[in-house]
Amino acid sequence: MVTHQAPSSPPDLADFLTALRLERGLAEHTIASYRRDLIQLAELLATKGLGPLDATAESLREFLAEGKWRPSTRARKTTAIRAYYRFLLASGARDHDPSRRLASPRLESNLPQVLSVGQVEALLRRPPATPRGLRDRALLEVLYGAGLRASEAVALRLQDVDLEVGFVRTVGKGDKERVVPLGRMAVQAVRTYVQQGRPQLGDRGLLKPAELFLNARGRVLTRQGLHLLIKHYAQEAGLPHNVSAHTLRHSFATHLLEGGADLRAVQEMLGHADLSTTQIYTHLSHVHLRRVYDDAHPRARAEG
Repeated sequence: MVTHQAPSSPPDLADFLTALRLERGLAEHTIASYRRDLIQLAELLATKGLGPLDATAESLREFLAEGKWRPSTRARKTTAIRAYYRFLLASGARDHDPSRRLASPRLESNLPQVLSVGQVEALLRRPPATPRGLRDRALLEVLYGAGLRASEAVALRLQDVDLEVGFVRTVGKGDKERVVPLGRMAVQAVRTYVQQGRPQLGDRGLLKPAELFLNARGRVLTRQGLHLLIKHYAQEAGLPHNVSAHTLRHSFATHLLEGGADLRAVQEMLGHADLSTTQIYTHLSHVHLRRVYDDAHPRARAEG
């Protein structure tokens, strides 16, 4: 009796992941997810006496059907499998693509959560005038004022923020650098934090890191720390419990479009590779315009 052991990694996986990194510029966490997905696939195939090079369309569908995954997770696994088998086909490792007819699960097109301008202002008023409060105010202002992701905000260094010109430089997904304007309120909040708050974080004489936002011990603020402080102030301001850094990013984009900003300019500021990713905010903006129209136009309010 032959026992088939699950391989530690599928054939050509390292080359495939390198190609994703260099040619498509995918983020590291996406590449790590694809790696786990393909190792899971290899393990299932091994229980059937197959390897990734022997997989059939039926065995791939079985893999995608067996797991109790959310539709978004199943869709990512489908994308990983398709990309992997296209790579194997192009490299000559396979002479046909068994993933060609895989169907992607239907995803719910939930619109992102967006705060109103008044809700954002209520959130930004919550941090107190303490060293940590000055940090939190500056951080919230930068998240909303520049539409940064949580990972981008905690990675900011002092040298990345130009307070004279009013710009912030960040590195986003795929190691792509972009420069985003900072408004007057955000610049003022960061300047106050750097001058009055940041020097008070951590012990005196402590050699502090180059990152802009520090925790109470004078070390780099983590994404978890950022998440917790947003939850704290959102609760104090009476906002929904699921407000996050991404909520502020969504609000940034939506409020810009409501104010008349060009879609491609918003795309560039958000660091989206594809304009279609940014277009979801035009729908949110249209919802706002519909509400304004219904409230203001006499024929919208007139009864028939």
